[in-house]
Amino acid sequence: MLNELETLPEGLLEAGAADLEALLGGPTLIHLPGRRSEPLFVTVLSHGNEDTGFYAVQALLRHYRERELPRSLSVFIGNVAAARHGLRRLDDQLDYNRIWPGTEQADAPEVRMIQGVVDTMRERQVFASVDVHNNSGISPHYACINRIDNQFLHLASLFSRTVVYFIRPLGVQSMAMSHVCPAVTIECGKPSHKYGVEHARDYIEACLKLNELSREPVPSHDVDLFHTVATVKIPEEVSFGFSDDTADLRLVDAIDHMNFRELPAGTQLGWLQTGDSLQLDVRDENGRPVQERYFAIHENTLITTRPFMPSMFTLDERIIRQDCLGYLMERLLPESA
Repeated sequence: MLNELETLPEGLLEAGAADLEALLGGPTLIHLPGRRSEPLFVTVLSHGNEDTGFYAVQALLRHYRERELPRSLSVFIGNVAAARHGLRRLDDQLDYNRIWPGTEQADAPEVRMIQGVVDTMRERQVFASVDVHNNSGISPHYACINRIDNQFLHLASLFSRTVVYFIRPLGVQSMAMSHVCPAVTIECGKPSHKYGVEHARDYIEACLKLNELSREPVPSHDVDLFHTVATVKIPEEVSFGFSDDTADLRLVDAIDHMNFRELPAGTQLGWLQTGDSLQLDVRDENGRPVQERYFAIHENTLITTRPFMPSMFTLDERIIRQDCLGYLMERLLPESA
């Protein structure tokens, strides 16, 4: 069940992310008034182990505790049950960033709840949407968009000059909200990094102070734009690890250091125990299998076959199983999109 509030619940500005299930009872949408009535919509804790967004909003609201917000603010606090345990999601839960309108998930209470959140924000004539996330691997701070549109690019480049355009996976917050208002996902590094909270807090405040989002083109020299062209998963039946020589697939132990580095063809990513099967499930943005386009096996070694730039490669084996190993990107010029 969704909690919907018009005031801050007592204790929210002092709580830790792990305390929110006890404090709120479940996913909660909070509406706060500001000088401009069209609200900024901010989503935090879609994944329970990604708490930077919550602490950024908390710091921002402490700052405005005795003053008026520049713009109305609506905050959706998502998977508080997983946050209690410091996990992306619990094993019996749906992924809270795969159940937004457009999802491939079957009808479920969580899907209907999220549809209600989107309907509410549409009715409130939302100004812009920001979904705050962390990475589990080594990555710079960057923004993601799901439409190549000048307002979206301005919103993204306000956070980082590094911007990623993607249309897969489906059911993510920013894609759903892109049909309602300019929308962006911001990736704030690892949850443990203090700078991520400061950067997200400053960005949200900057968005609250915007009068409007420009429709003028973003100069190409002001943004590095990348296009996510494929998702890399490891099939359930394939065992894997980073130090286990008995696993079907042993990945290099610093694979997350490859994120946002342009890898040349022939880059080694791991080793296979036996056989010449790729043992990867790689899908393009239309869901078609494309593993042979990007990877090959040479003498039991997994190598790349063409240049690309990975993102979200992680060493967290639980996240790899629950979601994916990472994504493959190529450079994209704004004017060519």
